[in-house]
Amino acid sequence: MNIKNQRLFTSYVSITVIISIVLFLFGFFGIFFISSNSIANSFKENFSISIFFKENAKNIEIIQLQNELLMSSYIEKLKYISKDDALLIMKDEYGQDFIKELGFNPLLNSIDINLKSEFVESKSLDSISAIISKKKYVDEITYDKNLINTINNNIKRISFWLIPSIVILLLITFLIINSSIRLSIYSNRQLIKTMQLVGATKSFIRKPFIKTNIFLSLISSLISITMIISLIYYVDLNISFIDNIEIQSLFLLFIIITVLGMIISYISTFFATQNILKIKADNLDI
Repeated sequence: MNIKNQRLFTSYVSITVIISIVLFLFGFFGIFFISSNSIANSFKENFSISIFFKENAKNIEIIQLQNELLMSSYIEKLKYISKDDALLIMKDEYGQDFIKELGFNPLLNSIDINLKSEFVESKSLDSISAIISKKKYVDEITYDKNLINTINNNIKRISFWLIPSIVILLLITFLIINSSIRLSIYSNRQLIKTMQLVGATKSFIRKPFIKTNIFLSLISSLISITMIISLIYYVDLNISFIDNIEIQSLFLLFIIITVLGMIISYISTFFATQNILKIKADNLDI
């Protein structure tokens, strides 16, 4: 009896561990899915455009342009950099006072702007640059057009493959959990067939197995969710990551993980027991 209980316990532990790992992997990709849009927007909003002013530009004109930009619908943030501030930045970067050789400061006053993510694409950038360039006191507008094209192209590629990858992962999740439960049910084939032979109904036989595996799936869901939270916390200690995840989306993911584990466990247990119940006792390898 002790050996039997020990085998049963080992079987339960194995199922719980396997389901926990599979649901964790599903949740890991789920985290990437729900945070991908925020991460992409964060990359875009860190893309800066530099507006350089002519040497004779008046302070009132620069302030007026700043106010216009801040009131516009496409600006995320703005920073004014005077020619003296730019000089200090150059000194920090190059580690030498090159102004001594020139005898004057050749740098220009400028504004660095960051656009909202939806405006960080070639057409919008060209349109915004054209509007700002019309100002007579603006000397030049610079930004890395190739970089933004590369960013947008990579985001499109990732988005294109993300949903198919989630579908494939969902299928793999089902197959692994299903196989584990089927093996566990098959190890109890003698008990199932004995109950059937003494007159127990199919629903009566399936019920305890379904309850047990759903309970194990709930434990596995809690374990996987704990692992996901721990992973998020660990990653956030090294890089700011939590800010890219909406709390509502995270809770929704946890609900999906829990429900997914329960549904797969129910379906797998139902059909695994059903297959054994259909086999004649004489043909059952026990």
